[in-house]
Amino acid sequence: MERKRPEPIRGVLATWLDESGLRTRVAQAGIIPEWPRLVGPQIASVTTPAFVTADGTLFVEVATNAWMNELSLMEPELLRAVNREPGRPRVIRIRWQLRHAR
Repeated sequence: MERKRPEPIRGVLATWLDESGLRTRVAQAGIIPEWPRLVGPQIASVTTPAFVTADGTLFVEVATNAWMNELSLMEPELLRAVNREPGRPRVIRIRWQLRHAR
């Protein structure tokens, strides 16, 4: 019996992501940890990105109603910022949600 050489986990994981169709979803989710860099410290301090849906909707929690109104007006600019990364699936819209006290 011939023994196979171990494969690097990176290759196995990449193959699995491709075969499962999850590569796009993982790329979309990459926006979440990059949010502060993409939108800047002021906006990042009052927002928390929650998740991205398969259709490209990014849900973001916001600290106050006033900020939610302001950010709604800034949505086109923020979409340009989050979609600046080449090769990443595009975010089509942002849905702002008031952050609930925890």
